[in-house]
Amino acid sequence: MTHKRPFLFLLTIPVVAILALATFIFGGQALSDSGRDDEIRQALAAELGASGEIDLKNLQEVQYGYGVCGLYRTDDSENGYASFFYDTSADRLTLDITSRRYQSHCSLSAVC
Repeated sequence: MTHKRPFLFLLTIPVVAILALATFIFGGQALSDSGRDDEIRQALAAELGASGEIDLKNLQEVQYGYGVCGLYRTDDSENGYASFFYDTSADRLTLDITSRRYQSHCSLSAVC
């Protein structure tokens, strides 16, 4: 005796499996980016001695994801945004835009 499985059953399992896998992959990436932003905020707060909220803007991954360039601003800052470079592999923060590390990873010439 042969049993015929319904078409819906044969279609639902693969679709649900693909959606679950996509959620796992892209959800993990979103959580990873959120955790990275928190690491950058903690490094900036430690470096600046700031206790207020730190706003990050224009984050860009460099060095194939091993570094992040961007802008930051603290709540108590009277100036606008300032630039930074964060090395994710060494957990090192660079705030000096004239330094060699910042220039080699975040300057316009490094992009071109």
